[in-house]
Amino acid sequence: MLPQSQYCHCGWQDTFPAPAKLNLFLHVTGRRSDGYHELQTVFRFIDYADYLSFSPRHDGDVCLLQPLPGVTHEANLVVRAARLLKEETSCREGVSIQVEKNLPIGGGVGGGSSNAATTLLALNHLWQLSISRQRLQTMALKLGADVPVFIFGRNTFAQGVGEDFTIVDVPPAWYVVLKPPVAILTETLFKDKDLVRNTPPIRAENWRPGFGVNDLQSVALRRYPVVAEHIEWLSAFGEARMSGSGASIFASFATKEEAERVVRHMPTGMRGCVAEGLGTHPLLDLVL
Repeated sequence: MLPQSQYCHCGWQDTFPAPAKLNLFLHVTGRRSDGYHELQTVFRFIDYADYLSFSPRHDGDVCLLQPLPGVTHEANLVVRAARLLKEETSCREGVSIQVEKNLPIGGGVGGGSSNAATTLLALNHLWQLSISRQRLQTMALKLGADVPVFIFGRNTFAQGVGEDFTIVDVPPAWYVVLKPPVAILTETLFKDKDLVRNTPPIRAENWRPGFGVNDLQSVALRRYPVVAEHIEWLSAFGEARMSGSGASIFASFATKEEAERVVRHMPTGMRGCVAEGLGTHPLLDLVL
Protein backbone atom coordinates (compact mmCIF):
# COMPACT_ATOMS: atom_id res chain seq x y z
CA MET A 1 0.00 0.00 0.00
CA LEU A 2 1.43 3.37 -1.04
CA PRO A 3 1.73 6.33 1.34
CA GLN A 4 -1.55 8.24 1.51
CA SER A 5 -0.18 11.37 -0.18
CA GLN A 6 0.78 9.44 -3.33
CA TYR A 7 -2.75 8.27 -4.14
CA CYS A 8 -3.94 11.77 -5.04
CA HIS A 9 -1.66 11.53 -8.11
CA CYS A 10 -3.06 8.16 -9.22
CA GLY A 11 -4.36 7.64 -12.74
CA TRP A 12 -5.94 4.90 -14.82
CA GLN A 13 -2.71 2.90 -14.75
CA ASP A 14 -2.75 2.56 -10.94
CA THR A 15 -4.47 0.33 -8.40
CA PHE A 16 -6.56 1.67 -5.53
CA PRO A 17 -6.75 0.01 -2.08
CA ALA A 18 -9.97 -0.93 -0.33
CA PRO A 19 -8.82 -1.42 3.27
CA ALA A 20 -10.51 -3.58 5.86
CA LYS A 21 -12.04 -2.19 9.01
CA LEU A 22 -12.23 -3.61 12.50
CA ASN A 23 -15.03 -2.87 14.93
CA LEU A 24 -13.12 -2.23 18.15
CA PHE A 25 -16.43 -2.63 19.97
CA LEU A 26 -20.03 -3.02 18.78
CA HIS A 27 -23.02 -2.36 21.01
CA VAL A 28 -26.69 -2.79 20.11
CA THR A 29 -28.37 0.00 22.05
CA GLY A 30 -31.93 -0.36 20.87
CA ARG A 31 -34.34 -1.24 18.10
CA ARG A 32 -36.28 1.29 16.05
CA SER A 33 -39.90 1.10 15.04
CA ASP A 34 -38.86 0.30 11.45
CA GLY A 35 -36.99 -2.79 12.64
CA TYR A 36 -33.47 -1.40 12.26
CA HIS A 37 -31.14 -1.70 15.23
CA GLU A 38 -29.43 1.24 16.89
CA LEU A 39 -25.68 0.61 17.08
CA GLN A 40 -22.58 2.21 18.51
CA THR A 41 -19.10 1.21 17.35
CA VAL A 42 -15.58 2.39 16.65
CA PHE A 43 -14.28 1.72 13.15
CA ARG A 44 -10.53 1.27 12.79
CA PHE A 45 -8.91 0.92 9.34
CA ILE A 46 -6.08 -1.58 8.85
CA ASP A 47 -3.60 -2.22 6.04
CA TYR A 48 -5.23 -5.50 5.03
CA ALA A 49 -6.99 -4.72 1.77
CA ASP A 50 -8.52 -5.60 -1.56
CA TYR A 51 -7.14 -3.70 -4.57
CA LEU A 52 -9.17 -2.29 -7.45
CA SER A 53 -8.05 -1.26 -10.91
CA PHE A 54 -10.10 0.64 -13.47
CA SER A 55 -10.01 0.87 -17.27
CA PRO A 56 -12.00 3.42 -19.30
CA ARG A 57 -14.71 2.18 -21.66
CA HIS A 58 -16.18 4.16 -24.53
CA ASP A 59 -19.59 2.47 -24.58
CA GLY A 60 -20.75 3.97 -21.27
CA ASP A 61 -21.17 0.54 -19.66
CA VAL A 62 -19.96 -0.70 -16.26
CA CYS A 63 -18.31 -4.11 -16.38
CA LEU A 64 -16.84 -6.14 -13.52
CA LEU A 65 -14.18 -8.35 -15.09
CA GLN A 66 -14.27 -11.15 -12.50
CA PRO A 67 -17.66 -11.50 -10.76
CA LEU A 68 -17.72 -12.96 -7.26
CA PRO A 69 -19.03 -16.53 -6.97
CA GLY A 70 -22.68 -16.48 -5.96
CA VAL A 71 -23.08 -12.72 -6.52
CA THR A 72 -24.81 -11.54 -9.69
CA HIS A 73 -23.29 -8.72 -11.73
CA GLU A 74 -26.26 -6.46 -10.94
CA ALA A 75 -26.05 -7.11 -7.19
CA ASN A 76 -22.29 -6.58 -6.82
CA LEU A 77 -21.63 -3.47 -4.72
CA VAL A 78 -18.77 -2.38 -7.00
CA VAL A 79 -21.07 -2.33 -10.03
CA ARG A 80 -23.84 -0.66 -8.06
CA ALA A 81 -21.44 2.02 -6.81
CA ALA A 82 -20.17 2.85 -10.31
CA ARG A 83 -23.70 3.01 -11.72
CA LEU A 84 -24.91 5.13 -8.80
CA LEU A 85 -22.13 7.64 -9.42
CA LYS A 86 -23.07 7.80 -13.12
CA GLU A 87 -26.76 8.29 -12.30
CA GLU A 88 -26.15 10.96 -9.66
CA THR A 89 -23.87 13.00 -11.93
CA SER A 90 -25.29 12.21 -15.40
CA CYS A 91 -21.81 10.98 -16.30
CA ARG A 92 -21.67 9.16 -19.64
CA GLU A 93 -18.31 7.49 -19.09
CA GLY A 94 -17.93 3.71 -18.87
CA VAL A 95 -15.50 1.59 -16.90
CA SER A 96 -14.19 -1.94 -16.56
CA ILE A 97 -13.27 -2.88 -12.98
CA GLN A 98 -10.88 -5.55 -11.74
CA VAL A 99 -10.89 -6.54 -8.05
CA GLU A 100 -7.95 -8.32 -6.43
CA LYS A 101 -9.87 -10.04 -3.64
CA ASN A 102 -8.01 -10.60 -0.37
CA LEU A 103 -10.67 -9.79 2.23
CA PRO A 104 -13.03 -12.62 3.22
CA ILE A 105 -16.65 -12.52 2.11
CA GLY A 106 -18.95 -12.47 5.14
CA GLY A 107 -15.93 -11.80 7.33
CA GLY A 108 -17.07 -8.73 9.24
CA VAL A 109 -14.18 -6.58 8.00
CA GLY A 110 -16.22 -4.57 5.48
CA GLY A 111 -14.83 -6.01 2.25
CA GLY A 112 -17.85 -5.33 0.05
CA SER A 113 -18.52 -1.94 1.63
CA SER A 114 -14.89 -0.90 1.27
CA ASN A 115 -14.84 -2.00 -2.37
CA ALA A 116 -17.93 0.13 -3.04
CA ALA A 117 -16.40 3.16 -1.31
CA THR A 118 -13.11 2.83 -3.20
CA THR A 119 -15.09 2.63 -6.45
CA LEU A 120 -16.84 5.91 -5.61
CA LEU A 121 -13.60 7.61 -4.54
CA ALA A 122 -11.51 6.36 -7.46
CA LEU A 123 -14.06 7.08 -10.20
CA ASN A 124 -14.85 10.50 -8.78
CA HIS A 125 -11.12 11.16 -9.16
CA LEU A 126 -10.59 9.43 -12.52
CA TRP A 127 -13.70 10.89 -14.14
CA GLN A 128 -12.83 14.32 -12.67
CA LEU A 129 -16.31 14.79 -11.23
CA SER A 130 -15.21 16.88 -8.19
CA ILE A 131 -17.99 15.54 -5.96
CA SER A 132 -17.57 16.58 -2.33
CA ARG A 133 -16.90 14.11 0.46
CA GLN A 134 -20.25 14.90 2.11
CA ARG A 135 -22.18 14.25 -1.09
CA LEU A 136 -20.28 11.00 -1.67
CA GLN A 137 -21.15 9.91 1.88
CA THR A 138 -24.82 10.59 1.23
CA MET A 139 -24.65 8.58 -1.98
CA ALA A 140 -22.74 5.79 -0.23
CA LEU A 141 -25.51 5.31 2.34
CA LYS A 142 -27.75 4.09 -0.50
CA LEU A 143 -25.34 1.16 -0.91
CA GLY A 144 -25.21 0.09 2.74
CA ALA A 145 -24.75 1.35 6.29
CA ASP A 146 -21.00 0.60 6.41
CA VAL A 147 -20.09 2.25 3.09
CA PRO A 148 -20.08 5.93 4.23
CA VAL A 149 -17.39 5.45 6.89
CA PHE A 150 -14.91 4.43 4.19
CA ILE A 151 -15.69 7.70 2.41
CA PHE A 152 -15.39 9.65 5.67
CA GLY A 153 -11.91 8.20 5.86
CA ARG A 154 -11.02 8.54 9.53
CA ASN A 155 -11.08 6.21 12.50
CA THR A 156 -14.50 6.93 13.86
CA PHE A 157 -16.98 6.53 16.67
CA ALA A 158 -20.17 5.81 14.76
CA GLN A 159 -23.82 5.58 15.69
CA GLY A 160 -27.14 5.84 13.91
CA VAL A 161 -27.47 4.30 10.46
CA GLY A 162 -24.18 5.07 8.74
CA GLU A 163 -24.28 8.84 9.02
CA ASP A 164 -23.30 9.97 12.56
CA PHE A 165 -19.51 10.05 12.85
CA THR A 166 -17.14 11.45 15.47
CA ILE A 167 -13.37 11.27 14.87
CA VAL A 168 -11.57 9.39 17.65
CA ASP A 169 -7.89 9.00 18.39
CA VAL A 170 -6.96 5.33 18.09
CA PRO A 171 -3.39 4.60 19.26
CA PRO A 172 -0.92 2.74 17.03
CA ALA A 173 -1.39 -1.03 17.12
CA TRP A 174 -0.73 -4.21 15.21
CA TYR A 175 -3.46 -6.81 14.83
CA VAL A 176 -3.67 -10.53 14.32
CA VAL A 177 -6.76 -11.17 12.20
CA LEU A 178 -8.04 -14.75 12.00
CA LYS A 179 -10.34 -15.85 9.19
CA PRO A 180 -12.58 -18.79 10.21
CA PRO A 181 -13.80 -20.82 7.22
CA VAL A 182 -17.40 -19.63 7.39
CA ALA A 183 -19.39 -16.70 6.02
CA ILE A 184 -21.91 -15.28 8.49
CA LEU A 185 -25.13 -13.69 7.28
CA THR A 186 -25.59 -10.52 9.32
CA GLU A 187 -29.37 -10.77 9.39
CA THR A 188 -29.27 -14.18 11.08
CA LEU A 189 -27.55 -12.64 14.11
CA PHE A 190 -29.83 -9.61 14.29
CA LYS A 191 -32.92 -11.83 14.14
CA ASP A 192 -31.71 -14.11 16.96
CA LYS A 193 -34.01 -13.91 19.99
CA ASP A 194 -31.04 -13.99 22.38
CA LEU A 195 -29.31 -10.93 20.92
CA VAL A 196 -28.75 -8.21 23.52
CA ARG A 197 -30.59 -5.10 22.28
CA ASN A 198 -30.46 -2.75 25.26
CA THR A 199 -26.80 -1.99 25.98
CA PRO A 200 -26.66 1.53 27.48
CA PRO A 201 -25.26 4.05 24.95
CA ILE A 202 -22.14 6.07 25.68
CA ARG A 203 -20.87 9.43 24.49
CA ALA A 204 -18.10 9.41 21.90
CA GLU A 205 -15.73 11.33 24.18
CA ASN A 206 -16.03 8.60 26.81
CA TRP A 207 -14.74 5.85 24.53
CA ARG A 208 -11.32 4.41 25.35
CA PRO A 209 -9.34 1.56 23.70
CA GLY A 210 -10.39 -1.75 25.22
CA PHE A 211 -13.86 -0.49 26.10
CA GLY A 212 -16.97 -2.57 25.59
CA VAL A 213 -17.74 -5.82 23.82
CA ASN A 214 -19.26 -7.02 20.56
CA ASP A 215 -22.92 -7.72 21.37
CA LEU A 216 -23.22 -9.94 18.28
CA GLN A 217 -20.34 -12.16 19.40
CA SER A 218 -22.13 -14.43 21.86
CA VAL A 219 -24.84 -15.21 19.30
CA ALA A 220 -22.24 -15.95 16.60
CA LEU A 221 -20.22 -18.22 18.88
CA ARG A 222 -23.32 -20.26 19.70
CA ARG A 223 -24.39 -20.55 16.06
CA TYR A 224 -20.95 -21.13 14.55
CA PRO A 225 -18.71 -23.43 16.64
CA VAL A 226 -15.71 -22.88 14.35
CA VAL A 227 -15.76 -19.17 15.25
CA ALA A 228 -15.80 -20.12 18.93
CA GLU A 229 -12.76 -22.33 18.36
CA HIS A 230 -10.83 -19.49 16.74
CA ILE A 231 -11.63 -16.97 19.45
CA GLU A 232 -10.70 -19.47 22.16
CA TRP A 233 -7.30 -20.07 20.53
CA LEU A 234 -6.48 -16.37 20.00
CA SER A 235 -7.61 -15.51 23.55
CA ALA A 236 -4.54 -17.36 24.85
CA PHE A 237 -2.40 -14.50 23.47
CA GLY A 238 -4.54 -11.44 24.20
CA GLU A 239 -8.08 -10.11 24.31
CA ALA A 240 -9.76 -11.55 21.22
CA ARG A 241 -12.90 -10.06 19.70
CA MET A 242 -15.10 -10.60 16.69
CA SER A 243 -15.28 -7.79 14.14
CA GLY A 244 -18.73 -6.70 13.02
CA SER A 245 -21.06 -9.62 12.49
CA GLY A 246 -18.06 -11.94 12.00
CA ALA A 247 -16.63 -14.27 11.23
CA SER A 248 -13.21 -12.57 11.51
CA ILE A 249 -11.55 -12.54 14.93
CA PHE A 250 -8.82 -10.11 15.99
CA ALA A 251 -6.53 -9.19 18.86
CA SER A 252 -4.26 -6.16 19.16
CA PHE A 253 -0.57 -6.07 19.97
CA ALA A 254 1.93 -3.30 20.67
CA THR A 255 4.49 -4.41 18.06
CA LYS A 256 4.65 -6.15 14.73
CA GLU A 257 7.01 -8.72 16.21
CA GLU A 258 4.50 -9.75 18.88
CA ALA A 259 1.76 -10.17 16.29
CA GLU A 260 3.98 -12.15 13.94
CA ARG A 261 4.97 -14.44 16.81
CA VAL A 262 1.32 -15.31 17.37
CA VAL A 263 0.72 -16.04 13.68
CA ARG A 264 3.70 -18.39 13.64
CA HIS A 265 1.95 -20.45 16.34
CA MET A 266 -1.27 -20.89 14.38
CA PRO A 267 -2.44 -24.52 14.20
CA THR A 268 -2.33 -26.26 10.85
CA GLY A 269 -5.33 -25.25 8.78
CA MET A 270 -5.99 -21.99 10.60
CA ARG A 271 -5.82 -18.88 8.41
CA GLY A 272 -4.79 -15.45 9.57
CA CYS A 273 -2.58 -12.45 8.95
CA VAL A 274 -0.83 -9.54 10.63
CA ALA A 275 -2.11 -6.04 9.86
CA GLU A 276 -1.09 -2.59 11.00
CA GLY A 277 -3.67 -0.11 12.23
CA LEU A 278 -3.98 2.94 9.97
CA GLY A 279 -4.35 6.54 11.07
CA THR A 280 -6.65 7.36 8.13
CA HIS A 281 -8.04 5.74 5.00
CA PRO A 282 -5.27 5.66 2.35
CA LEU A 283 -7.51 7.46 -0.18
CA LEU A 284 -8.46 10.28 2.20
CA ASP A 285 -6.75 12.93 0.08
CA LEU A 286 -8.61 11.97 -3.11
CA VAL A 287 -11.61 14.10 -2.19
CA LEU A 288 -12.32 17.31 -0.28
